[in-house]
Amino acid sequence: MKKTFLLLLLSLSAIAGEINIAVAANVSYAIDELKAVFAKHYPDTKVQVTLGSSGKLTAQIKNGAPYGLFMAANMKYPASLYADGIAVTKPVVYAQGALAYLSAKPMDFSKGIALVADKSVSKIAIANPKTAPYGTAAVEAMQKGGVYDAAKPKFVYAESISQTVTYALTAADVGFIAKSSLYSPKMAQYKENVNWASVDPALYTPIKQGVVLLKNAGKSAEYKAFYDFMLSDEAKAILRRYGYIVQ
Repeated sequence: MKKTFLLLLLSLSAIAGEINIAVAANVSYAIDELKAVFAKHYPDTKVQVTLGSSGKLTAQIKNGAPYGLFMAANMKYPASLYADGIAVTKPVVYAQGALAYLSAKPMDFSKGIALVADKSVSKIAIANPKTAPYGTAAVEAMQKGGVYDAAKPKFVYAESISQTVTYALTAADVGFIAKSSLYSPKMAQYKENVNWASVDPALYTPIKQGVVLLKNAGKSAEYKAFYDFMLSDEAKAILRRYGYIVQ
């Protein structure tokens, strides 16, 4: 009886056209608009999104989480899934992200990366570099900028880049965030060169974000449709509005 009921639920889910996708936290600011535009083309497909750090989402996927598509914050994690046979398409870049500094209070961003070593900065929000590619990029920027040793004791670690934004505004003096978060309407009160500034891109490896279809997608036309949409001109236009670089 239980098996029959489960099969019924699965068949109803398939009819309903629901897809489950894993999305890197930095895309949380753009994903609602991406879903809305996709829905205009596929109104009967419901898109369920799970947000998180790319490392944690990868671990979930390797442990059997029921996602059919993964939008990562770099190419490393989807590449590992492809190597393991869990991803069925090679990682393709859908966007290139950028790092920024953010503070709730005015800061002298003309100092550049040296700002984080300043005595006036006692806490620095950073995404966990073990699981969040933007955290890795922030560490690289500080190392190349020669301020890592001075800055490390001040770190306040967040589990994802979206959580880092919250920490930067509430629990730290400044934080390293995804520039894309600054294009959210909720962030309009924070001004460039007053509350935030871009981190010199020469200080870190370009953050190329990759997308893959996973085995759980099976032969689903709906997963393939969302995958194709993410590489379309429509999706690229949305991502550009959120500060991403797209080809």
